[in-house]
Amino acid sequence: MSKKLTKREEDYSKWYNELVVKADLAENSSVRGCMVIKPYGYAIWEKMQAQLDIMFKETGHQNAYFPLFVPKSLFEAEEKNAEGFAKECAVVTHYRLKNDDENPGKLIVDEKAKLEEELIVRPTSEAIIWNTYKNWIQSYRDLPILINQWANVVRWEMRTRLFLRTAEFLWQEGHTAHSTKQEALDEAELMNNIYAEFAQNFMGIPVIKGLKSESERFAGAEETYCIEALMQDGKALQAGTSHFLGQNFAKAFDVKFANKTGSLDYVWATSWGVSTRLMGALIMTHSDDNGLVLPPKLAPVQVVIIPIYRSDEQFDLICSKVNPIIDKLKSKNISVLFDKRDTHKPGFKFNEHEIKGVPIRIAVGPKDLENSTLEIFRRDEMKKETIRFDEVFEKIDFLLEDIQINLFSKAKTFTENNVRVVNDYDEFKDILKEKGGFISAHWDGTTETEEKIKKETKATIRCIPLNSSKESGKCIYSNKPSSQRVLFAKAY
Repeated sequence: MSKKLTKREEDYSKWYNELVVKADLAENSSVRGCMVIKPYGYAIWEKMQAQLDIMFKETGHQNAYFPLFVPKSLFEAEEKNAEGFAKECAVVTHYRLKNDDENPGKLIVDEKAKLEEELIVRPTSEAIIWNTYKNWIQSYRDLPILINQWANVVRWEMRTRLFLRTAEFLWQEGHTAHSTKQEALDEAELMNNIYAEFAQNFMGIPVIKGLKSESERFAGAEETYCIEALMQDGKALQAGTSHFLGQNFAKAFDVKFANKTGSLDYVWATSWGVSTRLMGALIMTHSDDNGLVLPPKLAPVQVVIIPIYRSDEQFDLICSKVNPIIDKLKSKNISVLFDKRDTHKPGFKFNEHEIKGVPIRIAVGPKDLENSTLEIFRRDEMKKETIRFDEVFEKIDFLLEDIQINLFSKAKTFTENNVRVVNDYDEFKDILKEKGGFISAHWDGTTETEEKIKKETKATIRCIPLNSSKESGKCIYSNKPSSQRVLFAKAY
């Protein structure tokens, strides 16, 4: 396996695409805009999924599953949601093919098998879920409903990139129903906080929590909470969103409940989700010109052990020393791979596991056996050292924790160094062009100004930070009064 990648500073996009393929994460499929997630890439996603699932269930949520297909009439019920996703919808119109009599071996659509009602392949599931909730909810005693779904969705993207934007992708989508507005607002913020905790504590990615501007909100939402991350090339990436839907979907699907006083009221709603886009965020936050760099908490293989030998006798001696180490590591729930393939040389294996981002590599050869030592390598800093056999467990425990901390610390420093306060529109444009990153600037709060800035610079309002204090100023574009700074950036 060649470990050579295009350098990030030469062509960041090309570096990313090469890395996804060479690290064996995913590849383009024969279906336009769709990807094949390969076993190593899927193993990372499974780790993400497993941890998020634990966090969801700890906060009272349960998993369920709803249909892939949404009748067009249901999809149209909530007008803003339907309008927002209309251009990305795949539509099923027929349910059968038949043989083409004029071209044997070819199939054509059977026009007699046209559906009475067209079906939308879900781009999101609010419609089908809220039509279902109508049957589940009669009284305040039926609330709250806290449901999560692990699923695939289809959004017919014209320009695709592996993990970041594909026509079909994997995600989770939470859909909750509440008896009060405040409860729904609390839920939306809670889930955004869970996404932030996961991103920072497991992915090692610092994020900024905020609210979306009106034009950037989820279609059909009254408020959208988000977490925004900054990639190495200075572009932002939306890493997760949580939406307060108000009573919009309840009204669209006539979902009412009898409250404690006996009167009927519409249910309050939220939805929230993250997707395999997180894989792209993970790659672009930590990886380098040598390949993937993975935080230990999400690495499918945390420790790889590579034997170096010239004879079967040497290999057997190495195994006798290494197997007890492997057994003890596994007993501590540390994932370890003993790469004893005899079809590849040690140098090839070093390169392969380096480009795959395995956090810790151990090499053991005949001289190590003589000296009761081994070579240990940490991927994040590309540093190796020789330690005694009796130090190995303590060293691995230290490295797994230190690498996790170090990756977050480096990414946090990068983000902090690339948030710039700007008060002038010319400076704003210069920074976007020369440096990128987040720009903290005043905005007059109007969609008109937001759209003009976007058209002229391709920068969007990534979020209105939740932790920032009110500050009077003047909009960088219109010079009109502003009460708070927002974060602009070019984004994926």
